[in-house]
Amino acid sequence: MKREYPDRPIVAVGAAVRREDTVLIVQRGKPPSQGVWTIPGGAVHLAEGMRQAAVREVREECGIEVEVGDVVGVLDNVVRDEQGRVRYHYAIVDFAARYISGELSLNDELLDAAWVTPEQFDEYGVPVKARVVLLEALARS
Repeated sequence: MKREYPDRPIVAVGAAVRREDTVLIVQRGKPPSQGVWTIPGGAVHLAEGMRQAAVREVREECGIEVEVGDVVGVLDNVVRDEQGRVRYHYAIVDFAARYISGELSLNDELLDAAWVTPEQFDEYGVPVKARVVLLEALARS
């Protein structure tokens, strides 16, 4: 399925990764959220479980291993073009995740990544929807 101007929503996952009192944020390198600091994640592959997809996406994007827990958010990311047509539509399930091991090593989909505290969200311009998910992940034990 094509990602730009799709025929239907694309199912995707996100992983709000906690490491002690910090959470992982990534800066997207490609549309539709190019330049935005948010949580790692991406599209679910055919026949792949949602939690498996979250583990894979974090590994591919950031080079670290995580354990995926409960759902902490469900949202739609719909981006329209100048004519009002749907250019992108992702139906996203966000999971709380716990850092297990590894050093951050970014793939070409990301511009940057950082472990941050909630007090640093403003500094990075983390969107409200991502903040809610990240705070919920931090609240989980």
